[in-house]
Amino acid sequence: MKWEILDKVQCFKGFYELVRYRVRHALFAGGMGQPITRELMIRGQAAAVLPYDPVSDRVLLVEQFRIGAIDSPHGPWLVEIVAGLVEPGEQPEAVARREALEEAGCTLREIEPICEYYSSPGGSTERVSLFAARMDSDGLGGIHGLAEEGEDIRAFLMSADEAIDQMRRGLIDNAMSIIALQWLALNRERLRAQWR
Repeated sequence: MKWEILDKVQCFKGFYELVRYRVRHALFAGGMGQPITRELMIRGQAAAVLPYDPVSDRVLLVEQFRIGAIDSPHGPWLVEIVAGLVEPGEQPEAVARREALEEAGCTLREIEPICEYYSSPGGSTERVSLFAARMDSDGLGGIHGLAEEGEDIRAFLMSADEAIDQMRRGLIDNAMSIIALQWLALNRERLRAQWR
């Protein structure tokens, strides 16, 4: 199918970039549609990982302030899995390992890809590479993050059953964590046998 960019304007550039496009695209019924205008947040690629200890059957989660949840009924501190942006020249798996150390003091062992997906393609370029990884949970937890990035991250352990239950009850309510925990629910027994 055909599409064309008629105009592209940078509206803002800060921590993220906002670009306004005027485009036309082919229609399913045939022909070309009328020009439409859309704003697009240029966010890039992210990597996220769910650290899992198959011996203790626990996951490592993080909690931090998120501006996007400022109006949430639960408040803007979200329980999430470890995640970070992929910098130029980095591979997503390396980012997952780096972020696990920075955000949670956790060294990942075996790592398994879960999936790659667009987080919100109606208005953002962000594509997430999602992983599960084996960890040894002994001694993990506490406050982490890079001060120069304004990070204040609480890392903590939770039983896999409790994490899956919190996800089901809507207490863990962000896409990458939901996808990872649903994947764990489907693959947990296999991981426990494989990673023991």
